[in-house]
Amino acid sequence: MKRAFKYRFYPTDAQAAELSRTFGCVRKVYNMALAARTQAWTRQERVNYNQTSAMLTAWKKTEELAYLNDVSSVPLQQTLRHLQVAFTNFFGKRAKYPRFKSRKKSRKSAEYTTSGFRFRDGQLTLAKMSEPLDIAWSRALPEGASPSTVTVSQDAAGRWFVSLLCEDPSVKPLPATDTAVGIDVGLDHLLTLSTGEKIASPRHERRDRARLAKAQRELARKAKGEGANRARARRKVARIHARITDRRRDGLHKLTSKLVRENQMLVIEDLTVRNMVRNRSLARAISDAAWSEFRSMLEYKAAWYGREVIAVDRWFPSSKLCSACGALQDKMPLSVRTWTCDCGTTHDRDVNAAQNLLGAGLALTVCGAGVRPQRSSPGRRSAMKQKTPRREP
Repeated sequence: MKRAFKYRFYPTDAQAAELSRTFGCVRKVYNMALAARTQAWTRQERVNYNQTSAMLTAWKKTEELAYLNDVSSVPLQQTLRHLQVAFTNFFGKRAKYPRFKSRKKSRKSAEYTTSGFRFRDGQLTLAKMSEPLDIAWSRALPEGASPSTVTVSQDAAGRWFVSLLCEDPSVKPLPATDTAVGIDVGLDHLLTLSTGEKIASPRHERRDRARLAKAQRELARKAKGEGANRARARRKVARIHARITDRRRDGLHKLTSKLVRENQMLVIEDLTVRNMVRNRSLARAISDAAWSEFRSMLEYKAAWYGREVIAVDRWFPSSKLCSACGALQDKMPLSVRTWTCDCGTTHDRDVNAAQNLLGAGLALTVCGAGVRPQRSSPGRRSAMKQKTPRREP
């Protein structure tokens, strides 16, 4: 199993200047290749990676773009491969049409393959550099690991990171268990499990909301442009965002690892978070909860360790369905946190939803059919028959 190990590093002034030039050249080549392929697309022609690679060779020979020769050629070729993957996903209807990279908004990164770096004795040296990177080794690489690719990046807060893709023999399936859990996500409680356990929402963004608002007001007062004061204010806002993101990601990693280790099957709801954040009243809280990132972590860790994640159809009425008798309620507003069914069972809304998700997931694994909403409850039908017996002719 290949796994990326990400570390922070502290470049020298010369290394930072070299990497900044590389980021600029990578962005330039990507945008030029995308423009060439877009123009060809308007002529009903297709341009592949080999053709864009030949274009890159021609661009380097021109006087206007001769500066492309000053940086390593490996990241430039890799960005063309990334563009090819983007078009492959577009033609396969798995993604939208590729977009141009912006100097201010796009992620600054460059990818090096084995011919573009040297990794010896725990030291990483990139092409066009005479000194190894000063990496803060926060955790050890797998014993005997040799990186196949190295990705260098800089975030909006000005921090430098290097990601090494290695084979990790420690990633292997865990011993199988017979435990399964239903997981209902929420805002007051980040997760509610079918066991009745509730995990409070840490609300990372709320902890720094006042500090973030103050930094954003200071940024808004700076004159727009390339001034040093505005750049400094922008980095201050980015550092606060980075701190919030780091805390959130760390908490989600610990939580998802615990769930995957303890359960063989995990059942979640297939939510459309993209549509849900359009609710202006809940958008900030939903974004802070990071439901999409939670699901992504849960799925790839389950694949690593031999677990199973089942996503129940989003229209399945997990909150309105009685987990005891199967009766379906007509309405269940968000303000209702506890309710009592006609069968006499009193439910906690979130725990009941998690239990229904677990039941739906188990039914899905047994029957192999999709989980769809119940238009009428079997329990309710039987109760109606008892109250209104059929008349004999």
